[in-house]
Amino acid sequence: MQAIMEPIFHVVYLTTVITLGIQMVRKSKNNQYFKLFGIMSIVLGFGDAFHLIPRINALLTTGLENHAAALGFGKLITSITMTIFYLILYKIWKVRFDVKNSRKLDIAMYLLAAIRIVLCLFPQNDWFVNNPPISWGIYRNIPFAIMGIIMIYLLYSYGVKYNDKDYKKLAIAVILSFGFYAPVVLWASENFLVGMLMIPKTLAYVWVILIGYKEFKKTIK
Repeated sequence: MQAIMEPIFHVVYLTTVITLGIQMVRKSKNNQYFKLFGIMSIVLGFGDAFHLIPRINALLTTGLENHAAALGFGKLITSITMTIFYLILYKIWKVRFDVKNSRKLDIAMYLLAAIRIVLCLFPQNDWFVNNPPISWGIYRNIPFAIMGIIMIYLLYSYGVKYNDKDYKKLAIAVILSFGFYAPVVLWASENFLVGMLMIPKTLAYVWVILIGYKEFKKTIK
């Protein structure tokens, strides 16, 4: 059943976010806000494709255990592109609320992103083997989690301040994504069912994109 349903889910997911992203980039013209949303959606889709396409291939052929190197490389690329995803989301927030004097916050976000990416590149991650060390999974996700916490605070606080329901929803979507992702980092190697939390985590990111796309459709004719 997994070998059938999971590939279908991944194909629909990748097709959806990449298609919506391309539409937003192409039709946003000079609207920086929606162009950024489109770029973010494309980064999400293409980044995840590096992991999900090898995963689909593994499920349809000889199994996940026999494709450790390809899956590990995909996870590495996805870890980097997800970091970029949050930097774009941060820029979207700045454009939406015309935030100007944020130098310290800019430095914090870009420094955390740089630390995260550098940690991902350490050989101790053992990306290309089955069951890599959980410790390095935790290390590299600490700065990523801090980025997430900052974004949750910014999205929700400004959503409340400006009575923007979409930004309150964006905050909830980010909370859900991290809430589903954290158990995967800690326990997925020990329990197959925990790994299934990546599906609702993925849906949380689809929700982020759909929030932007819905507003895009209302605004851009």
